[in-house]
Amino acid sequence: MARIVVAEDDPKQAELIRRYAVAAGHEVTVVPDGRAALDEVGRRLPDLLVLDVMMPRLDGHDVCRVLRGAPETEALPILMLTARASEDDLLDGLDLGADDYLTKPYSPRELMARTRSLLRRHRLVSQGAARAEVTAGTLTIAPATHQVSFRGGLVECTPGEFTLLEVMAVEPGRVFSRDQLLAELHRPHGGADHVTRRTVDVHVANLRKKLEPGLIRTVYGVGYAFSTPS
Repeated sequence: MARIVVAEDDPKQAELIRRYAVAAGHEVTVVPDGRAALDEVGRRLPDLLVLDVMMPRLDGHDVCRVLRGAPETEALPILMLTARASEDDLLDGLDLGADDYLTKPYSPRELMARTRSLLRRHRLVSQGAARAEVTAGTLTIAPATHQVSFRGGLVECTPGEFTLLEVMAVEPGRVFSRDQLLAELHRPHGGADHVTRRTVDVHVANLRKKLEPGLIRTVYGVGYAFSTPS
């Protein structure tokens, strides 16, 4: 069970998130604005903050900026929610330190999938196990040495290619949207200062050439999924 703070000024949206998170076994506290979010996080540090961008008093970007500037909250997982889906909005949120970004309208299942992913990643980091070696069939990814081995041979990957391959190989079969992969590329370890959705497509195309075409499949209208090689 995790403790989740939801900062959302729309009561219907807040109740929807609360209901699904509670059903998943989490403890949930809902607050209606950015100032209340900071107060609640300061009162008792949560495991995850679900943060709407457009809120009264302080908006989500301001809240994120404050939290990332304080040592005690700089590593707090933050999932941002926004009705604005432009690439600039996405990059603004990631620049401020958001861990993931979900645009409205979203499905509750997608929201909970993102929540599980962030909580799992944070747990691994807390345990000192972040970026451990990944093995999927005949593919091995070693973050410590930045090496990829496929069917006994080494495969040269750029930092961006390595990041996307690692992220997808950890969860074979899961479909990652371009925005999710874009967020990974924009992290400090992602290997790029400025990336676009097109960058994601180029990296995937290069990985298919270097490994095999069917290893990363396209789910049309959604994104990409990794298939464990034999």
